[in-house]
Amino acid sequence: MPTPSPEIQAFATGFPITLLHIAVTMLILLGAGALYILLTPHKEITLIREGNAAAAVSLGGVMLGLSIPLAVSLQASTNLIEIGLWGAATVVVQLLVFRLVDVMLHGLPKRIQDGEMAAAAMLVGAKLSTAVIVAAAVTG
Repeated sequence: MPTPSPEIQAFATGFPITLLHIAVTMLILLGAGALYILLTPHKEITLIREGNAAAAVSLGGVMLGLSIPLAVSLQASTNLIEIGLWGAATVVVQLLVFRLVDVMLHGLPKRIQDGEMAAAAMLVGAKLSTAVIVAAAVTG
């Protein structure tokens, strides 16, 4: 049997590690999303199940806002410990910033609960803006 090419050997070695890094990052994202849902004054999942589009847009923006710095953290990390440390750090910063945005944009949770798409769009824009800044900070 011929020896596989170096490219095939590198892929065979690297692909399982890549899958592990993705899995850890996805677990951090899911945990952060669950924590966000627990910390918000309104129940997004219930509102979404009831057809509240503003809640769906808002929660979708939160998940995207959490994933942007996590993706950059994943790219900047070389091992699972770094992924965990940078991932946790960016999640904590993002959740704090999200809370500050909620406070600064007074009354938005109630407006989202009432189905106001304008409030949801504003909240998503603010949270994505902070996500980009946090992601840039991770890269140095």
